[in-house]
Amino acid sequence: MNVKMNHRLQAYFDRHQNHARLLITCLDQPGIVAAVSKFLYDRKANIVQSDQYTTDPEGGQFFMRVAFDMPEMKDYEDTLVREFEEVANTFKMEWRLSFADQLKRMAIFVSKQEHCLLELLWQLQSGDLTAEVPMVISNHPDHRELVESFNIPFYHIPVTKETKKEAEQEQLALLKDKVDVIVLARYMQILSPEFVAHYPGKIINIHHSFLPAFVGAKPYERAYERGVKLIGATSHYVTNDLDEGPIIEQDVHRVNHRYHVDDLKRIGGHIERSVLARAVGWHLEDRIIAHNNKTVVF
Repeated sequence: MNVKMNHRLQAYFDRHQNHARLLITCLDQPGIVAAVSKFLYDRKANIVQSDQYTTDPEGGQFFMRVAFDMPEMKDYEDTLVREFEEVANTFKMEWRLSFADQLKRMAIFVSKQEHCLLELLWQLQSGDLTAEVPMVISNHPDHRELVESFNIPFYHIPVTKETKKEAEQEQLALLKDKVDVIVLARYMQILSPEFVAHYPGKIINIHHSFLPAFVGAKPYERAYERGVKLIGATSHYVTNDLDEGPIIEQDVHRVNHRYHVDDLKRIGGHIERSVLARAVGWHLEDRIIAHNNKTVVF
């Protein structure tokens, strides 16, 4: 299994060693696309995908994602970042440049339900998701054997009301300088503001409800009691406001009066898996720009 994974990663590196992605946010104004295109053209880069969106052509907010290939990019990474500052300053851009062969390091948090964890592990194994996974952290020991069968370190850190602060400090010590993004794959603990502050815009959650409906605990039970005709799941970035962070992806399934709570949970689990995997994939591919508690997903 590990050998197969290495072969897939090697194939990924071979395809992406000269590939990068540039994400930009600034006030809309003439000349942005031309300036970015000229900057890349002057450096013999080939734009392979370009997406842009404006909230209003007359002084609205402008968003752009450019994916490009550049010969011998490894030798020019530092130079590209330094030289693009001039373009960015001209238009007062918020921007980031990421290189596809520098894999994001992703930690997964999970509790007892394994369906979202399994989906992520399967997609990592198949190559549908590409990331390094230095650890899986859980407040229960149940999934150690499963996780370690994928050659991923598993850490069991119990959490109670009395030990929550100490548990988070232990988690942060494990994560320090080792991860770029954290995925809550049905991790049934609310992270403290102190924890979230260490990874702003870098914690992805899956909520088993079509937000903003049924925020918080037991959404399937509450949906059943309300007699809903649609159930869904929402993946979002974590903020200090419970289940209120920028929404990345959502999906729904039609139900009726014949469905009981267990039916809703079973169907909802399928939705949760796919919604979370899509959101994680878009984050890993630098397709998301968060702005004013919303996201632009290219």
